[in-house]
Amino acid sequence: MRRLGCVVLLIGLAVAAFIGFRFVYGWSEQGPATQDVSVIVPEGSTLSDAAVLLKQAGAVRSADAFLTRAKVFGAGKSIKAGEFTIPAGASNSDILSILQGGKTLTRLVTIPEGMPSILVYERLMANDQLTGDIKVPEEGSVLPDSYAFDKGEPRAAVLKRMQAAMDKLLAQLWAERGQGLVVKTPREAVILASIVEKETGVPAERPTVAGVYANRLRTNMMLQADPTIIYPITKGKPLGRRIRKSEIAAVNDYNTYAMVGLPKGPIANPGRLSILAVLHPAQTKALYFVADGKGGHIFADTYQQHNENVRKWFEIRRARGEL
Repeated sequence: MRRLGCVVLLIGLAVAAFIGFRFVYGWSEQGPATQDVSVIVPEGSTLSDAAVLLKQAGAVRSADAFLTRAKVFGAGKSIKAGEFTIPAGASNSDILSILQGGKTLTRLVTIPEGMPSILVYERLMANDQLTGDIKVPEEGSVLPDSYAFDKGEPRAAVLKRMQAAMDKLLAQLWAERGQGLVVKTPREAVILASIVEKETGVPAERPTVAGVYANRLRTNMMLQADPTIIYPITKGKPLGRRIRKSEIAAVNDYNTYAMVGLPKGPIANPGRLSILAVLHPAQTKALYFVADGKGGHIFADTYQQHNENVRKWFEIRRARGEL
């Protein structure tokens, strides 16, 4: 009996050792995933919640086994929320490190400088990684930039970040504005910046364009900015044709060929450089500018100089066969 008891004890110890070995080995052995998998851990999830999600994604063999090992070997460090990429064959140890490290998969939605709000709306609605509905945001309320988001995040939440970024930047730049400006409020600054944004794609020109418009506003000249003709027709989308004479003469709240002063609102979402240009315009006497045929503009102090520049521009267009 004593010998039998020893045998049973030895068998018991062997089984316990094997179980212990399997428990430890299972923490670092290769996982079951045969390819990279994506796992989304919602905000507020527990380690137990994550274990279930990992099992559903095929990243671990058992949610309970992962959870038990993670509690023993995980050093008590909390997991992060977000979308994670789990590499093929990742061990339990590797997976917990990924969840605790917080290196989530980065998804970006980009809003270019000068994009009108109708196109911001369409871009967000077309992104199938986002959820929920939104309305077209107020023109000029979105800061052009690239924004990170999580898969399944509400569009309204992403849009809120875009608008909060604009509010923050505008408050900062307005507090640091130059002296003697023609714009008297942050909203007026955004309105004029949106025109500057649409008038030139050359960043170095923006302060000069802003200076020209500031000079015009001070002398009660019409701004005569072509993009303000187009905005009430398309809400900022490309016109796709030449502007008609009737549209140049149209009286509305935006057309600066038929009114003195600023339009009633922005015509796009201006970027940081255009806002800066309006708040720190170039000191210039120029009142006019016309395209130079190279992507930029030629500026003129007098109408006579401007007419000569326009003549040269028409010669360039005729040489190109555009007229």
